This record gives sequence, C-alpha cells and structure tokens, in this order.
Amino acid sequence: MQKLIQLSTLTFLLITTTLVNASTQDTCNTGVRCFDLGLMYAKGRGVKQDDSKAIKFYQKACKLNTGAGCSNIGFMYKRGRGVKQDDSKAIKFYQKACKLNTGMGCNNLGSMYKKGEGVRQNYFKAAEFYQKACKLNNDAGCFSLGLMYVKGMGVKQDDFKATEFFQKACKLNHGTGCSNLGSMYRKGEGVRQNYFKATGFFQKACKLNYGGGCYNLGVAYVKGKGVKQDDFEAVKFYQKACKLNNGSGCSNLGVMYEKGKGVKQDDFKAVELYQKACKLNNGRGCFNLGSMYGKGMSVRQDDFKAVELWKKACKLNIGLGCFNLGFMHAKGKGVKQDDFKAVELWKKACKLNIGLGCFNLGFMHAKGKGVKQDDFKAVELWQKACELNDGRGCNSLGLVYAKGKGVKQSNAKALEYFGKACDLKNQRGCKNYAILNQ
Repeated sequence: MQKLIQLSTLTFLLITTTLVNASTQDTCNTGVRCFDLGLMYAKGRGVKQDDSKAIKFYQKACKLNTGAGCSNIGFMYKRGRGVKQDDSKAIKFYQKACKLNTGMGCNNLGSMYKKGEGVRQNYFKAAEFYQKACKLNNDAGCFSLGLMYVKGMGVKQDDFKATEFFQKACKLNHGTGCSNLGSMYRKGEGVRQNYFKATGFFQKACKLNYGGGCYNLGVAYVKGKGVKQDDFEAVKFYQKACKLNNGSGCSNLGVMYEKGKGVKQDDFKAVELYQKACKLNNGRGCFNLGSMYGKGMSVRQDDFKAVELWKKACKLNIGLGCFNLGFMHAKGKGVKQDDFKAVELWKKACKLNIGLGCFNLGFMHAKGKGVKQDDFKAVELWQKACELNDGRGCNSLGLVYAKGKGVKQSNAKALEYFGKACDLKNQRGCKNYAILNQ
C-alpha cells in the first residue's frame, strides 16, 4: 500500500495571464508585464532562454509589488539559477511575496522553515505560512498543511484536519493532494473507509499526471477494491505510472510481466522494468532485479550483482533485501563469508517485520554464531517470527517448549506452536505435532 506522499513543495509560479511579446527593447512598465517577460526568459518561450534576463525582470516586477515576481526570484536564488545560490536571499523574496498575498511565496517560505534552510527550523512557523498559502487558494500550501496535520508537525496531529486540507488541495487540482486523499479514504483515516471514493480520487490524481495516483489505481484493480478486479486495467495504470517515473509503478508492472498477469509473460521486459524502478530508487525494484540475477532469469546468473542490488534494496528499507543480503554473507556467496554481518542484516530485516529474518537471527543466538549464545533471546526472536506467521519460528518455539530450553517446559504450549507451524504449511511442525500428540 502506498504510503502518504511527502514531496518538496518548493515551486516555481506560473501565472495564467496572456504572455507579452518580448519587444526589441525588452521594456515593461507594470509589474505583471515585467513578470511575464521574466517568465518568458526563464522558460525560453518566444525568446532564447536566459536566466539572467529572467531575474532582471522578476526583480523589476517585485519592486513594482507584483508578488509573483518576488516569489519567482526567490526560487531562482533557492535553485542558484542565474545567480549564486543563496537561501537567505530566497527567504527575503519569499517573505515579500507572502506579504503581498502571493500564495506560492507563503508556501515556499513555509518549506524553508520546515527544512531549516536559510532560517532556523521551525515547524510552527512552517504551518503558519502553509495556512496562509492555503487561505490564498494555493494548492501546494493546502497539501503541505495536510501533511503537517498527518505528522503532527507544528500542529496537533489530526487526521480529520489533514483530510480537509487534502480535499481542498485536490479541488485546486493538486495531484498529490488527490492521491493522499484517496489513501485516507482507503485506510479510513480521518474519514469513514470507502474504497469507491478512494478510487475516484486516485483516478483524478492520475488524470492530473501524478504517477502515485496511477500506481494506487493499478493496485486497486489488482486487488479489486473500489473497482472490479481487472489485471489488464491494472497494467494500463502501472504503465502510465511508470511513464511518469513512479518507481512503484515500474516495479509492479515488472511483476505483472514476470508472472504473466494482464500481459504476456516476459522475463526480459520484467528485468527492464525492475532496472528502471531501481534507478528511480524504488527498493522493491532493486530487490526484484537482484532476485533475477540471483536466479539467472533472463540475465546471466551473477551473485555479485545480486548482492549489489540487495544491498541497495536494504538501504531503501526493503526487509527482504536485508534478509537475502544476510543469507549471502552467511554463505559467502558474492561476498566474503561473515556471520557478524549476517546477524546485523537479519536484525534489520527483523525490525522491518520479515519473519524469516527474525527466525534466522534467533537461530544465530541459539547457536552463538556471530553473536553471544543466548537461548532467551532466541526464544524472543522466534516468538516474533511466529507472530509474523513464519512457520519455522513457530516450530522452533514448539521445540523449546517441548524441551524446556529457555522457557518453562510445557507440552500444551509446544502443541499450540507446532499446530500453528503446521497451519502455516511447515512440514516439521506437522510431524512434531503428530509425535507429541501420540
């Protein structure tokens, strides 16, 4: 499930006025005309692109109290376009823009306070400026304020308020706002859970060319939540998400090709899509690509490449990436054999709720490999593995209760855990249950 999106909301302002033809003299006598000329040079519309000239006209527009000019020159200083990068100067221009009631200036000022760029970090100030931006009908400001309420940053955590501001952002055609609103409806946070409404907001986000919305819509079609289950439709939306450089969309599209769901099965295409997803820093894409190299599916089998990709996946907090990387260190495949490193990686996998990671870490504690031998710690880890529905963890718990190793001996408890292991398709659990139950 897609998490709520957090994006940098520092934005370049485009005003929907009629652009003025750059005259041979490049002159302007009103703030709006100066702003338009600045925009033409910044974007290279009808004239040769020239950041220095853009700044010149934005400065003139700002002096004539056109807030959009102040906001855009602040953006140029923030990005170091046509001028030396300078957060302090960016702040100065955003402040003037906000005083002139330019919503984007207030939003950008809020972002500077949120990140502590050019000013001391202050979430309360950030929320205050986002609020003003939203009141001025700035879509990014409403979206940013919604995120502050989700996280309880500078304001009291409040999902109802967050939903209210995502809703306003969406009405103002902010694609990410629509997608986040859809996520709130899907999870039932701040609103009554409603998959149909969630899907509607994902559709709007996708129409606004926000890749995350297309991705979420694809997931809805795969699961049949809010829409009729349809793998072909899912593929269509994953394709659009991927074209919009949404890594999750590329990764999920790769899975559809690998499994032949909604498309003709094609491992080569899957590899291509996983590569793109991984380049976009999508951890699942890196993990899946590593698995293709590990198995030699449509690529030459390569343990070293698999290790490299699982390492990246693990850094991106994909628990299975950490688990597989730990296995490679334990076995010395593609890397030097190292039990200590394996323990470290399985510890992270376990923290990321990968049951196999907890089971293997428990095994290392039980055997004293790469860590001090500790039966009590092993039991604790197998308990977590079993709670995460890992059959091996449940079977191991059954064994320690049957033997009274690290716990008080209890055949009843042993049967309970062997039974759960068997329910989870663990054959040893089934056999142990039968033996103990004789």
